[in-house]
Amino acid sequence: MTERPETRFTWNGDVSLGYQVLGDGAPVLLYLQGWVSNIELNWDHPVMARFLRGLARERRLVMHDVRGMGVSERASPSQVWPLETVMEDLVVLLDELGIERTSILATNEDAFVACMFAATYPERTDGLILYEASTNYLWSPETPWEWTEERFLQQEAEFRRHWTRQVAASDVGDQQPSVADDGAYAEWWYRYNLLSQGEGHAIASTRKYTQTDLRAIVPSIHVPVLVLVRPAHPEQSWIEGGRHLAGLIAGASVRELPGRDPYIWLGDHRATHRAVDEFLEEIVKEQVELDRVLATVLFTDIVGSTEKAAGVGDHAWRGLVERHHTAVRALLDRYRGAEVDTAGDGFFATFEGPARAIRCARAIVAEMSRLGIEVRAGIHTGEVEMIDRKAGGLTVQIGARVAAAAAPSEVLVSQTVKDLVAGSGLQFEDRGVHELKGVPDVWRLYRAVEAPPA
Repeated sequence: MTERPETRFTWNGDVSLGYQVLGDGAPVLLYLQGWVSNIELNWDHPVMARFLRGLARERRLVMHDVRGMGVSERASPSQVWPLETVMEDLVVLLDELGIERTSILATNEDAFVACMFAATYPERTDGLILYEASTNYLWSPETPWEWTEERFLQQEAEFRRHWTRQVAASDVGDQQPSVADDGAYAEWWYRYNLLSQGEGHAIASTRKYTQTDLRAIVPSIHVPVLVLVRPAHPEQSWIEGGRHLAGLIAGASVRELPGRDPYIWLGDHRATHRAVDEFLEEIVKEQVELDRVLATVLFTDIVGSTEKAAGVGDHAWRGLVERHHTAVRALLDRYRGAEVDTAGDGFFATFEGPARAIRCARAIVAEMSRLGIEVRAGIHTGEVEMIDRKAGGLTVQIGARVAAAAAPSEVLVSQTVKDLVAGSGLQFEDRGVHELKGVPDVWRLYRAVEAPPA
């Protein structure tokens, strides 16, 4: 096996994405390292190198620094990408390598990306292995073990202090017992943090992830999931958060690892590799094709079409509807939406990410205004059932009801959509709680609005 794999790059538009490949064949395991990540520096200390070689044993291991991290495109504090953009990078990377399906090992905030990917692309996901994973990072009555806003503000203040060799050595000595006396590791850890991401971006990224909440989405994951926890982990929220996450995913399992080290590459490698190996072997034995995916649904409808048709006459109205259809289809193509159905003067489309659906809906509203037409739009994200290659199920019904509740020239979204686009720059106004006809419970809806000028 190659001692040190070559760092390569692929591109998503103008953004470079760094990756390495170790081993060959199937199955494939994609490793997303999370809070600190630099695939080039991974090989500068034997502890990390041994851990990675063990992961690559008898499989193809792909290591990737997500955008903003390590050798991939770095980011400024004002440039924090939404989840769906980082998720799309994984599609670009897998396509570059000719990989149809992969299991994903993800830690920390990259677990958000992995969960979103698995729910959206089950046909490309064999399974998930998650460590230091949670559905959300901010305290709530349902997740009281998570940090409060005040604790995150305290962390921001800690980020603004200088990261020195002395601080790094103290961090290793206090928090990483298996390497506490390893001076070379402490020096590596100092450089590793320096070269993982800028501190300003780390603060901005943390702010995004504190606003991200996947509790409504993770039940849509229908691939095998293994959540790894260390009961002696110094941060207890990771243990409770991991168990809570597993409890929301049908069939997910939790496996305990020994030791008190916080990072997955430390401690007893044999126990960690054994857990990974057994899980992946089970997937190979019991591979199941799934027909349910996570999708964002968009419904649009012309307001007052009957009155408008009567006012302009049948011939003029048919021409106006044709211009409407042409414009909507062009915008769906621009924002990568897939037309599912057209019923009279309305459209039903699906998107792989909610931010793109919102921007498309707002563009449709603006374009129709120029044609002298008002439309309403509704957007919801959830699990859809693919029936004869068309989306169906409760998510579709909810999306249609959200659209029906929208006012003329209004883009209305569900709470789920709002929670998933943190960090995208999109702004919303609370439109209160609604009862949606034929849909259980009450739903809080939000109006997508123009962001204030910078």
